[in-house]
Amino acid sequence: MIARLRPLSIFCFAGLLAACSSSPSSSLGELPRTPQASVDQLLQQAANSPAEQANPLRLSAADTAFKQNDFSRAYSILDQVSLDGLKPAQQIFASTLRAELELKRNKPQAALRALAHPSLERLGELPVEQQVRTQQARANALQADGRSLAAAKERVFIAPLLNGAAASDNHNTIWALVSSLPLAQLEPTGDADLDGWLSLAKGFKSSGTLELQQAAINSWVAANPQHPAAVNLPKALVDLKKISAQQINQIALLLPQEGQLASVARALRDGFMAAHFQAQQAGQNPPEIRLYDSARIGSMDNFYNQAKADGVQLVVGPLEKNLVSQLNSREQLPITTLALNYSENAHEGPAQLFQFGLAAEDEAREVSRRAWSDGMRRAVALVPSGDWGNRVLAAFRQDWEAKGGTLIAAEHVDQPVELARQIADLFQLRESEARGQALQETLGKTVAATPARRNDIDFIFLAATPQQAQQIKPTLAFQYAGDVPVYATSHLYSGVYNQSQYMDMNGIQFCETPWLLNVNDPLRQQAASQWPQATGSLGRLYAMGADAYRLAPRLGQLKALPETQLQGLTGNLSLGQGQRIERQLPWAEFRDGQVQALPERLN
Repeated sequence: MIARLRPLSIFCFAGLLAACSSSPSSSLGELPRTPQASVDQLLQQAANSPAEQANPLRLSAADTAFKQNDFSRAYSILDQVSLDGLKPAQQIFASTLRAELELKRNKPQAALRALAHPSLERLGELPVEQQVRTQQARANALQADGRSLAAAKERVFIAPLLNGAAASDNHNTIWALVSSLPLAQLEPTGDADLDGWLSLAKGFKSSGTLELQQAAINSWVAANPQHPAAVNLPKALVDLKKISAQQINQIALLLPQEGQLASVARALRDGFMAAHFQAQQAGQNPPEIRLYDSARIGSMDNFYNQAKADGVQLVVGPLEKNLVSQLNSREQLPITTLALNYSENAHEGPAQLFQFGLAAEDEAREVSRRAWSDGMRRAVALVPSGDWGNRVLAAFRQDWEAKGGTLIAAEHVDQPVELARQIADLFQLRESEARGQALQETLGKTVAATPARRNDIDFIFLAATPQQAQQIKPTLAFQYAGDVPVYATSHLYSGVYNQSQYMDMNGIQFCETPWLLNVNDPLRQQAASQWPQATGSLGRLYAMGADAYRLAPRLGQLKALPETQLQGLTGNLSLGQGQRIERQLPWAEFRDGQVQALPERLN
């Protein structure tokens, strides 16, 4: 005979839960508890309980669903609970859970709004476990919203409350956050622990080589022996020490010395060697540079054989896209290589291949990032006709829509005579004019009316030459859209001062390389004294050459420590998918006939 086990009495169990959670000993109330019960059991009891007992049960059910990764159900249950009917402890619990769910939906600002509930003022009265959970949710939301400094501050605050793996993860995340900040944000805040982290990051980021970085870390540890980061060095810095021990003594620079790309190659070479000579002058021990002509190597196999025989440990180049594509199609390379262009192949290349270039797609994504951080959500685009414009538009569209933005329309600029019509079409001015004409016909008399543009456009994404941009901004004003913000790529800036041209582009914000924006950079000044053309648009190539020199010995670091960023002269550099170097650029604006640098977005 098989005995039947009597099911658990849901009503007895849930009655005890409700009694525990709804019988507060003070105005704070008690947190909902989540015993060993299913979501359905908890909801069944909630349906048969008065509101005062039902709400804690629903919170427990929503939390159980969340921990089971059933986020949609957790969200649905939580929506049934009104915060107004809860005690403060339960309000904090519900607000924290909502923030966690909003983060699962990639909505950090909604998460932060949930954590702004007035009940959070009493968080310090709750058990440590709930304090940690709430503050970790806030730290994660701040980080997801791009507010790295605020996220680091939150994590530094909760660090003493953690132990074990949670403490270690928090420790390493603090370093990832502070090391991602620009130098301008690594200044004292008045919080001793946070300031220690910031000074460590500042010394690390201010050092030009791996050796100097390691020296800066050692010096900081000696000066701050009791700081948590000195007692337990972040894993990234422990790994860095191993990487810095791998010395590179010989680098091959592989560029064409003749043909269509020779002038581009010369600017890259000169920027590369200028950075090399600067390192020598600073008393460093830079690697030996060997020059090879890619126009005369015969094949990449011949080149690698010769380079290995010469003792080369790292290759910078080639520049030719077809050669880069050849390398990308191989399973492996005999020597680690930093190509100075991007492969046309979409698939993953060999582990030894890194790719670096001045990709316009990077700038399109930079515009997307900046506009989003400024609160923009609805865009239109003006890009050149042709393959280049299509690629830039596709990169912008992909990044913008992934953030949740809307691209309402786009026009491809080609003939100047068509520009006014294209802008009118973007802003639906013809429809406005048609409505005005219809009104006149209905009334039978002339009506004084100014055409009204559509008002649901937050900004214009612009990729254009200086000549095109000089026509576009006045045309926008003529078409009643002069007040719409314009965010542009660097291609509209020639680097050569032209006040009349700048006046025509007044108000346009654009991203640009630090090389062209920072005229006081020592390497730029040194290069310009020898090559005056380095101050114009060609300067971007000199900057790329200099950055290639600085990147070369750090490829292992970028690969092993993905959060690593290098403050370069072409932008803030990091390693992206497919081992492609990605750039984040500073911003400027045409203002009253001048180029004015814009401040970094403070997190």
